[in-house]
Amino acid sequence: MSKILKVLFGDPNKKLLSELGREVEKINALESGLLALSDEQLKAKTTEFKTRLAAGEMIDDLVHEAFAVVREAGRRTLGQRHFDVQLIGGLVLHRGQIAEMRTGEGKTLTSTLALYTNALRGQGCHLVTVNDYLAKRDAVWMGQIFDFLGLTVGCIQQDGGLMYDRGYREGLGGGEGLGGVGGAKDSFHVREDYLRPCTRKEAYDADITYGTNNQFGFDYLRDNMAPSLDQCVMRELHYAIVDEIDSILIDEARTPLIISAPAEKSNDLYYRFAQIATTLKENEDFNIDEKMRASTLTEAGIEKIERTLGIENLYAIDQGLYQRFADTALRARANYQRDVHYVVNDGQVLIVDEFTGRLMQGRRFSEGIHQAIEAKEGVPIQNESRTMATITFQNLFRMYHKLSGMTGTAATEAEEFAKIYNLEVVEIPTNKPVTRVDAQDRVYKTEAGKYLALARDVKEYQEKGQPVLVGTVSVEKNESLSQLFTKAGIRHEVLNAKNHAREGEIIAQAGRKGAVTIATNMAGRGVDIKLGGNPATKEEEEAVKGFGGLHVIGTERHDARRIDNQLRGRSGRQGDPGYTQFYLSMEDSLMRIFGSDRAKGMMDRLGIPEDQAIEAKMISGSIEKAQVRVEGHHFDSRKHLLEYDDVLNKHREIIYARRREVLEAFANEPEKLRDRILDIIEGEVEQIVLFHSSEQTGRPPFQGGPQGVADAWDMKEIIESIGTIVALSDGQKNELGLIGQTAAKDKEELAQGRSDVIGKVMEIIQQGLDSKATVSVIR
Repeated sequence: MSKILKVLFGDPNKKLLSELGREVEKINALESGLLALSDEQLKAKTTEFKTRLAAGEMIDDLVHEAFAVVREAGRRTLGQRHFDVQLIGGLVLHRGQIAEMRTGEGKTLTSTLALYTNALRGQGCHLVTVNDYLAKRDAVWMGQIFDFLGLTVGCIQQDGGLMYDRGYREGLGGGEGLGGVGGAKDSFHVREDYLRPCTRKEAYDADITYGTNNQFGFDYLRDNMAPSLDQCVMRELHYAIVDEIDSILIDEARTPLIISAPAEKSNDLYYRFAQIATTLKENEDFNIDEKMRASTLTEAGIEKIERTLGIENLYAIDQGLYQRFADTALRARANYQRDVHYVVNDGQVLIVDEFTGRLMQGRRFSEGIHQAIEAKEGVPIQNESRTMATITFQNLFRMYHKLSGMTGTAATEAEEFAKIYNLEVVEIPTNKPVTRVDAQDRVYKTEAGKYLALARDVKEYQEKGQPVLVGTVSVEKNESLSQLFTKAGIRHEVLNAKNHAREGEIIAQAGRKGAVTIATNMAGRGVDIKLGGNPATKEEEEAVKGFGGLHVIGTERHDARRIDNQLRGRSGRQGDPGYTQFYLSMEDSLMRIFGSDRAKGMMDRLGIPEDQAIEAKMISGSIEKAQVRVEGHHFDSRKHLLEYDDVLNKHREIIYARRREVLEAFANEPEKLRDRILDIIEGEVEQIVLFHSSEQTGRPPFQGGPQGVADAWDMKEIIESIGTIVALSDGQKNELGLIGQTAAKDKEELAQGRSDVIGKVMEIIQQGLDSKATVSVIR
């Protein structure tokens, strides 16, 4: 349908690019004038822009000038001049859209254009990236431009905040570098010693703040749990650019952010059911549904558990606890694999992000799954938790006044971006023509045969001198392939979640002559592999180009086409030569679940050896169809999660807004807040007294009476109910009791009795109302 619409009405992407091209011409026309300015005159442009905005000009009125200034600052500080296509990307980001830019086209540099322009308002801008390493790298790399132009740059890390400060030095002789990221020029080298430790609040108060989606999300939740304003760190959410936006807003959208507190201990039961789970047999006691990533007990399995526990019915109403533990133990055993879904480090179970291949520090599986896995692995079990605050990434990022993003792979998810986030995807042309060759998939009958052929081919490429990047889907496959390469005599490096600390070093040399790197999805995003290594000599770079550039091999297809495309995108940057190909087998997960029994039968009938491949468009087409089905299923999951969270979000926004009002009043107008709290409490006290009194006169209004009336007039009930609002001493309880011993002759005296009780209670509360009481109300 989209192809037909393009024929009838033209390609909207081309029309938009044509419009943006005219804006680029206006920016280019300003370049000669800026070249003539001194550094001080160029820096003064920032003050000029802020003054014009304060005088009433709109941000769009000066966008061309601002972009031209940033480009000139980039040339002077980094030795890099923004290409025209990067200016187009910057305009797309400024408009609140998604810029789809291929790998190596300079997304990091492109972002500086929109960040600078939107930071001129002084309301703060966020650059959201996928991990702490990239946040730190980009803050100190691009910080050179912003610092030159007089803007401050902060960086949020898991363990605190950092500020870009050229005057700061960590230790004698300068600090560590984070690796060269822009070439051999010294100005491109990332200097970590320019980052000064600071509070998180100071980092957020900077004009531009770099950080991960997790850090921004958890800080938002923590701010809304803070007992006072001075413990809040974030400002209002003004403008954000989300790097690798498809990874953050699509792949990670199914996992909500949760802040929790310890709940009750159940460690013995987890260990007990983990032991029971080891006695269960697949296809006899339980079945696994790989498509849905679920497992279910059979009748035989249920009976086996009942015999072990000595109970008659596992699913009886009074056995709810056992049901839950049986379910989590089974799922931990059947659906969560070590070195695939998690790793065990130093007695801790750490989640591996299935999309990025990185460890998700501080995150835990919910619903008791994490504890069940800890029991399965025999490591100490951390207590279960109860949720204190939660939010989805969808609702977090929809709170920004303006949101934009960039990635190399967004077109396949354009529909979801439009429906959920109201974001349009704009495909940015490349600066140079793409010369990379994306070859047809090679399909083998068995996984063992695939790996034998892979090792044989990689050894041949290494001997020729061509660098090879081999992508794997899990830590387990990563390490298995490493063992195979070692036996085959292939020199190689391994990159996975277990050795992520060496990521920068390994990636920097992955493009060297004859280098072989086996990597999980970690090498699929946010990395730029330079031909010849980094730094590279001109001779080695040209030699590697002569060998065909970086050869990328994928060992399995992922659930989403975007992840495959990200891996392909490591090769062929900025017009460099490159070659990519996937080596698949009929035993791969995607092939086994959705794949072609007919194709496997054909290979059997033809007697094709296990290490001999076939290249058939039919099989590749069926794989892509399977990926589309999986993507559709995941889209539905995210959509349903959002529908549930939208309901919670309305309550969350109201509660957080009122909570903020209380914090601000407590900080700025404490007496007014005190009066407001007293009004609320007095209303509650009145309701309690009215509820526990009656209209009967002629006897003490708050003493027991005839059958059926005593409960309604019992002073004990009033005292206990008021005790839930304020702690009452024995003496205060006696004072209240004395008020209720006088008989009420008429309704006026009855009303007076009620008023006396309410007045006495409020007197007690006013005497004890202090900051602790206010904090209690906030909580």
